[in-house]
Amino acid sequence: MLETSNQNIIFSAFVNATKDNHQSQIKNPFNRSKSDLLQPLRQWLDSLDIQNQKLAKFIAKLIPAQCPFERDIILFGRKVAHIPPMCKLNPLYDQFVGLRFRALCYLVDQCGEDIQSYC
Repeated sequence: MLETSNQNIIFSAFVNATKDNHQSQIKNPFNRSKSDLLQPLRQWLDSLDIQNQKLAKFIAKLIPAQCPFERDIILFGRKVAHIPPMCKLNPLYDQFVGLRFRALCYLVDQCGEDIQSYC
């Protein structure tokens, strides 16, 4: 329990210090094999060091800022459906986002370039 000036906040309902043994023993066999196969590519993408302005611009243009597949379907002025972003289904999504971020940081920090056109 945490006391503030006006009210008490109880954390015990929200924080579980122990893991449920049953859930920690269940493992997805597909997840393990997929991560083992892509691990060298993930490491290579994470280790890429951007030191070239042309390469940084190419990466910033190539990797989109937002998922291009996310859409709202509007019919007669009303939203009837939403297609969620599917980019997070890509097993290398985090590496591509990190690579784009490093490229943009290089353009700003080293080249002094305005990156609003890439956002």
